[in-house]
Amino acid sequence: MTKRRTVLGLLGGAAIGALAASSAFAQEVTLKLHQFLPAQANVPKLVLDVWADNVEKDSGGRIKVERYPSMQLGGKPPELMDQAIDGVADIVWTVVGYTPGRFPTTEVFELPFIMTNARAVSHAYWDMFEKHMKDDEFKDVHILGTWVHGPGMIHTKDPVETPADLQGMKIRGGGRSVNSLLTKLGATPVGMPVPAVSEGLSKGVIDGTTIPWEVTTSLKVPELVQNHTEFEGKALYTLTFVLAMNKAKYESLPDDLKAVIDKNSGAEFSVFAGGTQADADGPARQIAVDLGNNIITIPADQTEEWRKLSQPIYDEWVADMNARGKDGQALLEEAQMLIEKYSK
Repeated sequence: MTKRRTVLGLLGGAAIGALAASSAFAQEVTLKLHQFLPAQANVPKLVLDVWADNVEKDSGGRIKVERYPSMQLGGKPPELMDQAIDGVADIVWTVVGYTPGRFPTTEVFELPFIMTNARAVSHAYWDMFEKHMKDDEFKDVHILGTWVHGPGMIHTKDPVETPADLQGMKIRGGGRSVNSLLTKLGATPVGMPVPAVSEGLSKGVIDGTTIPWEVTTSLKVPELVQNHTEFEGKALYTLTFVLAMNKAKYESLPDDLKAVIDKNSGAEFSVFAGGTQADADGPARQIAVDLGNNIITIPADQTEEWRKLSQPIYDEWVADMNARGKDGQALLEEAQMLIEKYSK
């Protein structure tokens, strides 16, 4: 009897061990999410943390997302995409324009006066990504979301009411299209990642910057400049973003955890991200109002001079896409059609 109990006990212990092993096998996955803004900034707080929390919850705790703000894993913001591709980070959030010309199709959404609102453009961007970019420009990475920020505008030390006011100003631009726009408008563009803007303004390296309202809060821009130029109707510009995951890491996940990632990715998430980022514009603008700053609003019917000066950027982008073997005009028209569709 004693021998039989011993054998049963051993078998029971083996069963418990097997269950523990299978539970470990069903295992927990840790994903490192890397990005360039402070943790308290709007995008990390209102978009990335929400995404990460949802993934952790939907996975029943089997996925843990470690968040690394302010480039804590090392490197510089323009290196983020390669960090995702090379596996330095499992997931990155980045400005596509930090690598100029590398993902040129995204730039169709950055063209001057094409942007209506962030939700519509983010949805159009996802559609275009799936059709034209997923297996081409972004083939080396697994894209989780594509979106744009709210209306892009100009924040300067001296007031800007017409393009002539930009003559001689050194203005920070966030990407190739924006820098080209600044040049056409008469300014001198300065390439500079967002985190460097505060220091650039305080030291006089730049006279102003192009960013949406919502980013001004974390960068203390309303305290560093007193003039803000915004546009009624279609925006002067916007920038494109991606939330990108290392392809091998995604493919190594068991199917049920892939399903969790998929559930929290795609068109719906992209619209949420773009819309949430744009919704933060209002409170940020109010800070500038409360400080007594000078807010210049260019009426939609007075943008003709701005539009005329920026028109060559369309022609240059179409020609560039044609040279890459893509039909630039067709892509432009498709983007405009989708933006109009989702703006209704």
